[in-house]
Amino acid sequence: MHWFQRYKNFFTRREVPYVFLEKAVGETPLVALEKYRAEHPALTGVPMAYAGRLDPMASGTLLILIGDECKQQEKYHALDKEYEFSVLFGASSDTGDVLGRITAMDAPDVSEANIRRVLPTLVGPITLPYPHFSSKTVRGKPLHVWTLENRLDEIDIPTYTSTIYTLTLNTVIQKSGVDISKEALTKIETIPPVTEASKALGRDFRRDDVRKDWKQFEETHGSEIYTIATFTCKASSGMYMRSLSEIIAQKLGTTGLAYAIHRTKIFLS
Repeated sequence: MHWFQRYKNFFTRREVPYVFLEKAVGETPLVALEKYRAEHPALTGVPMAYAGRLDPMASGTLLILIGDECKQQEKYHALDKEYEFSVLFGASSDTGDVLGRITAMDAPDVSEANIRRVLPTLVGPITLPYPHFSSKTVRGKPLHVWTLENRLDEIDIPTYTSTIYTLTLNTVIQKSGVDISKEALTKIETIPPVTEASKALGRDFRRDDVRKDWKQFEETHGSEIYTIATFTCKASSGMYMRSLSEIIAQKLGTTGLAYAIHRTKIFLS
């Protein structure tokens, strides 16, 4: 039976152009897609593609195109999205999340009142540089490759403009450096080991070094109490929650990184 007929039969004889999946922390979009295909044998051999990536440390809604809809992938590139994300204040990384090389400082004094004060200043159009660890191509090479090759001084970092429609504060909590380190180490171990020769430059996400950084954080700052704030953001396509986390922290006079990112919605219209 041709894949198209199996596909229509699987979806009760109605051509379904897409499905929404939930990607887990540590999964790649491709792994989430193939897991869904494996759970639905009727989709064996059916063309499938994801529309919009999620970082390895991010979870949440993933849009998967099916069958001939894969040929229309471009029309799904500019969809608005909603995220729930958490910012750890007082730490930064070169990736903007817990999977990067960590720099920490003494726990800063970050109040809920000050957080609420800066949020309205970020609503609206915003132009930011692409993260150094991103897939944005410059002169035929992704930015993350330029970064790993220590050649960023040879290029101009491109910028992007997105619009933040709403940005609200949900919770503010405190955690010890010990607990933060343990949670971060647990998250980075959710990614399967990367052994492909073609990805040798990244050295398995540099996890040996990242592990050492988080253990050093625990040894140096384990007894300190850090603030973690959780937000909900609705934004236009292309907005990096890692970058937004850093900007919120800068507005508060400190450093910050995306401690957790969960995409809650993709708006199809």
